[in-house]
Amino acid sequence: MDKANLISRLLDVIEHDIAPVTSQGVARGNKLFGAAILRKSDLSVVVAETNNEIENPLWHGEMHAIKRFFELPEDQRPEAKDCLFLATHEPCSLCLSGITWSGFDNFYYLFSHQDSRDSFAIPYDIQILKAVYAVPDPDRTAVPDDRPLYNRTNAYWTSYNIAQLIASLDRSHKEALLERFDNLNGLYADLSSTYQHGKGSKGIPLA
Repeated sequence: MDKANLISRLLDVIEHDIAPVTSQGVARGNKLFGAAILRKSDLSVVVAETNNEIENPLWHGEMHAIKRFFELPEDQRPEAKDCLFLATHEPCSLCLSGITWSGFDNFYYLFSHQDSRDSFAIPYDIQILKAVYAVPDPDRTAVPDDRPLYNRTNAYWTSYNIAQLIASLDRSHKEALLERFDNLNGLYADLSSTYQHGKGSKGIPLA
């Protein structure tokens, strides 16, 4: 499958498989982060899940998807290495570790850490990566804003920013996919507004 068709399929999954369950989750007081696990062979969805922090603060969208994935009967569950991991938002430090320990060799995401902070008013991904993991240079008191906070390609997996993949396409493919990206951006802006309006009432530690 070529890059444009792959991106189109990933946007399909976000729109039709992840966003509906996320809408339900946000209505219950959860954040708007979701994830899906697809078979590499045919890009069929194995699991699509969303954040469930009101049950357990560790059940971020990605972690909840991984939990559901490994709860599947073994004869119905593909190997992690044979799957594509899709996140609506760039995974946080917890979810990066979960993806790694679970054996997935890739992940794709739609919105970046900066988007989570600036567009969705959830700054904790960057804050935690800087406070816990990113050691400042000896002659600095803080981690520079332009310093990468994790290795996006490493011995365990390769990550893919869907917005950057769209930007790399030729114009004929790019325009249609940008329109779909904009529509999803609007959808998640609405979900964010719902979450922000009701956050703090469910006892989530980092609301």
